[in-house]
Amino acid sequence: MLVVDDEALVRAGFRMVLGTQPDIEVVGEAANGAEGVEAARALEPDVVLMDVRMPELNGIEATRAIVASESRTRVVVLTTFDQDEFIYGALEAGASGFLLKDTPPEELADAVRLVATGDSVLHPSVTRKVVAAFVSSHAEVVREADKGVAELTERELEVFVLMGQALSNAEISAALHISEATTKTHVARVFMKLGLRDRAQAVVRAYECGLVQPGA
Repeated sequence: MLVVDDEALVRAGFRMVLGTQPDIEVVGEAANGAEGVEAARALEPDVVLMDVRMPELNGIEATRAIVASESRTRVVVLTTFDQDEFIYGALEAGASGFLLKDTPPEELADAVRLVATGDSVLHPSVTRKVVAAFVSSHAEVVREADKGVAELTERELEVFVLMGQALSNAEISAALHISEATTKTHVARVFMKLGLRDRAQAVVRAYECGLVQPGA
């Protein structure tokens, strides 16, 4: 794992917390986005914890550069509630989700493990708040459903909408009264048909297509 933050104390805090986990290794640190991109390419970590506001290159552009390199590295953006306007941009850039900087240590470690396995870190309440706020004030980014969405079956579309609301597989299963195995199958088909990398991208696409409305 790589930690990218311009505050030395923050980097040290994450290293201290995660360094105690037997299955997590902090392989490096970077003090700005440019250094973060270089370190990610050199070290190829499974996960990068990326701050947003940094000198030289901000976290959103650094995330975009890392994702564009098509490496296996996945990026989780670190944020606070007063940075709402950055979250949509981070997800659009290819981040696999976001964490609040005051996330409890045990949740932080679990989130890193989750993202390392290919999943996303999306807290439903925060996701709805920040993405809905962005979309409602930036109507020009909302577009009509594209051909991929039109090709979804009725059930797949239901699953996609619930994914767009940042619901977990268990929550989707409960809402649609289907098994988790069936939900996983539908999720996989939605990913394939829409060319989505993970659930973070699903949230962005659902809002952009207008399938999930601001405040939903």
